[in-house]
Amino acid sequence: MRFVRSSPWLTAAGPILFGGAFLAPLVAQSLEAASLPAPFGLAPLPFGLALGLSLGVVAALRGRWL
Repeated sequence: MRFVRSSPWLTAAGPILFGGAFLAPLVAQSLEAASLPAPFGLAPLPFGLALGLSLGVVAALRGRWL
């Protein structure tokens, strides 16, 4: 069995992609389902994108989520 090495760029961008593609809609839908307003007068999706991408960048820089 032969394994393919992953690109270092893709490995570093993984948490950022996860934050933008999964966490952002999750945060937006959670806010809408709970009927909570997004902070700073933003719509739920831009707030979810800001939060998800910032968490993804922090995870990518630290090398872990927790």
